[in-house]
Amino acid sequence: MFADERQQLIADLARRDGRVVVTALAAELDVAPETVRRDLDALATQGLVRRVHGGAVPVDETSGREASVDHRAEVSSEAKARIGQAALALIPQGRTSIVLDAGTTTAQLAAVLPARPELLVVTNSVPISAQLASDHPGEVHLLGGRVRGVTQATVGETGVRQLQRLRTDVAFLGSDGLTVEHGLSTPDQSEASVKRAMRLAARTVVALVDSSKVGRELLYSFARLSDVDVLVTDRDVDVRTVAALEQTGIEVVIA
Repeated sequence: MFADERQQLIADLARRDGRVVVTALAAELDVAPETVRRDLDALATQGLVRRVHGGAVPVDETSGREASVDHRAEVSSEAKARIGQAALALIPQGRTSIVLDAGTTTAQLAAVLPARPELLVVTNSVPISAQLASDHPGEVHLLGGRVRGVTQATVGETGVRQLQRLRTDVAFLGSDGLTVEHGLSTPDQSEASVKRAMRLAARTVVALVDSSKVGRELLYSFARLSDVDVLVTDRDVDVRTVAALEQTGIEVVIA
């Protein structure tokens, strides 16, 4: 079992049982206690668990705690790269306008965008806009507003009002959580407002969500699954979950 897979399993067990113990995990996973401690330290850094004596407890996901962009980029990085590549097929040919939400998965799509002068990009991500401004031949628009340091995204009414005046071809949205019941969700209200406006500004809505986010519910829902046309996720997602998602009418693309 790879470290990412083991850590995801530990996080799931913590949420299910309310607590995990180092010695019990070491025996169950057939690894050294030191390995489990390193995994718990990594999960604590990501904001998924809180270390306690002898183990860890899950962090309340509705509390609003968020990991930094740098830490998020390290989680499921290969899966996010595959998702970005798969999302390319969802960009129409010819003169096209797209919205790119802030996030480490949408950044993978930004990194492989085709060099098409007729492709216009609107984003609320400071790093994505900086990258595209230097190497993308088409127009790049950065939404206005306050910059949130933890996600490097612009938020606030300025950007929401700008989006309300737009009609783009496709919006590519990231999400911190996705379930059938709660839809797409995030821990910050201001980011949820911008994501909601992005969704409403597009003819087609695509969610780019790696499997570690599927099954999580955060405080603020910004879209129901019926509001999303396509979900692009990775091959580690549970097949039963895919079946449940497809029953809602959403198209699921596995990268």
